[in-house]
Amino acid sequence: MRKIVSGAVFCRAAFQGRSFAGAQIVSPPAAPTAHAATSPQIGNPPQSDAAPVVHNSTVVLTLEDAKTRAIKNQPRLLAMELRAQAANKRIAEVRSGYLPQMFGNLTAVDANGDSAVSAGALTTSSISTRTAAGASLTQLITDFGHTTNVLRSAHLGAQAAGQSVESVRQRVLMEVEEEYFAAQAAESVRKTAQAVLDFRRVTLRQVTALAQSQLRSTLDVQFVQVLVSEAELALVRADSNAEKSQAQLAAAMGEVGEMTYTLTDVPLPEAPDPDAAPYVKEALADRPDLKALRLESESATHEARAERDLNFPTVDALATGGEVPIHDSTIRHDYGAVDFNINIPVFTGDLYQSRAAEAKLEARAANEDASLHTVEIARDVRMAWADARDAYLQIGVMQRLVDEGNVAMRLAQARYDAGLGSIVELNQAELNQTSALIGAASARFDYLRSMTAFQFAMGNLH
Repeated sequence: MRKIVSGAVFCRAAFQGRSFAGAQIVSPPAAPTAHAATSPQIGNPPQSDAAPVVHNSTVVLTLEDAKTRAIKNQPRLLAMELRAQAANKRIAEVRSGYLPQMFGNLTAVDANGDSAVSAGALTTSSISTRTAAGASLTQLITDFGHTTNVLRSAHLGAQAAGQSVESVRQRVLMEVEEEYFAAQAAESVRKTAQAVLDFRRVTLRQVTALAQSQLRSTLDVQFVQVLVSEAELALVRADSNAEKSQAQLAAAMGEVGEMTYTLTDVPLPEAPDPDAAPYVKEALADRPDLKALRLESESATHEARAERDLNFPTVDALATGGEVPIHDSTIRHDYGAVDFNINIPVFTGDLYQSRAAEAKLEARAANEDASLHTVEIARDVRMAWADARDAYLQIGVMQRLVDEGNVAMRLAQARYDAGLGSIVELNQAELNQTSALIGAASARFDYLRSMTAFQFAMGNLH
């Protein structure tokens, strides 16, 4: 076994189909062996920091490229950004209540004679023959805090929407990283399956030649043929899993095209510190979804105050004026008036009181939602921290298993070559070695995914 460097795996391995069909493979740490000359070679493409290069529908893609594509194309994120923009427009809607409201009027009436009275809601001025043009102006003087609280609620709601955008962005990045590593694992499984199949076919030819020379039994040939069939089945499954993982990665990036992504290797991050408490504190300060809930709670509190303020009077100033070029003798050629209006709620059937009570209860519920999410985040960070450290420690354990499997494989090969061991013993050693390689590779990918989940739990994905 040659040394494994920068994501390349060189292994002499037997293959058990069940193990490879669903395994997540990437380069395990270095594991030397004495059979490098005949070993199948499995490797990952070299890492590149350049922009994606397209050659015949194949894209060389780094992890940063994948995240950039997702942020640009993912419809879920784009939809949330549009909702955040809509929330910001509500600020201008509410702020308009502070500004003067002016409307132009143009009226032309042809009355039956010089009528002066009418039934229903029409006033006498409405049935006077005339043509008039003018404008009306309304200015809010005070509503005793109602508009102020509604505006403050709108500001907080817009800030909460912005934090929701960041939360969705981090979730999109987490999904892209997970699918990226899953695609790398599936491709590594496929290459491993192909390499092991090629190696077993070579072994089958060698054992067949020895059996024809009466140096090995036909039973040995049958054992190797079974292993070749298992390797063929595993390769079919690995090809299917690799195609599925490519589709999942494309969906995570918000892309529809049928491209094949050639993924570059990602270095292992450092293990988390032994103490989880600082991470919990950091998450409670940085998690955008928690910030959004807290802002929504504060927004609901101001909304409740605004509903309470509806019980107070509102004071408005009104002005109107214009020209009446065509009119009867009872109407002046121009008009103008200014007044102040105080609207005092006297009896509303408990409408305003009920709305205020409802809004207050909603505000309390929003505050409890934020408190619940605080507890959930603390739990999630501790669990993700434990998973990451466990996955990191498993890398070392699996490396030792690889080393032990290599030693056992060399001994079994030497016994078989000397005629002291059976093909069953050799095959079992090969299966154990392959299982150890798969476990080591899976441990590396498990750690990368665990660190992605851990960074997401802390709100640190960028």
